[in-house]
Order: sequence, then C-alpha cells, then structure tokens
Amino acid sequence: MKTRVAQVRISGQPVGTLREEPDGKTVFTYDAQWLERAEATPVSLTLKLRAEPYVTQGLHPFFQNLLPEGWLLELTSKKLKISKDDEFGLLLATGADCVGNVEIVPAEPTAS
Repeated sequence: MKTRVAQVRISGQPVGTLREEPDGKTVFTYDAQWLERAEATPVSLTLKLRAEPYVTQGLHPFFQNLLPEGWLLELTSKKLKISKDDEFGLLLATGADCVGNVEIVPAEPTAS
C-alpha cells in the first residue's frame, strides 16, 4: 500500500507535511526549516508551532474544514471521481486552491 503524502504551504512557502497512515491516522509535521525561521507562523491556531507531529484519527479538523461541503462536496466528488468518504484524497485534489493562504499539494508517495 502506498502512503499518501501532501506538502502543506503558507503563501507558497513549504511549512510541513501531512501523511496518511494505513491505520486511518493522519500525521502533520512542521518542517524543521520552517520552525527555525524567525517569521514562522502556524498553519492554524490549533496547530501551534512545534517539532512534535500532530497525530489524529482521520483528518485534523483544520484540514477537514478546507474541504467542500454540501452540494459542492457532491459535485466535486462526482466530477473528480473521488469518494466523499476519502477526505485525504479530496484534500489532495482540491487543497491547492483553498480560501486563504494555506495550500495543500500532493507530495511523492512512499512505500509502506
């Protein structure tokens, strides 16, 4: 099984990685280079700057809230042929064009 990985950016600057684990957990980790910057800002108030990864069952609520909802979710799911239940897949497909300065873009998958 391939592990899906996304790069998380703020205004085009890489700030961390989001990785989907086979057990359904999702891991967000800030890049060390981002944490070293004096002007580093957190992706969200709920994801404060720290070296330790954030591990959640499914998507962390911040990332989940970047997904389309309601009729737009239905339309997006059908158009992209991605199940509504595949939140990580939907985020990979739509996260490059989120409202605000956060971007989620696919990274190279790794074997697990």
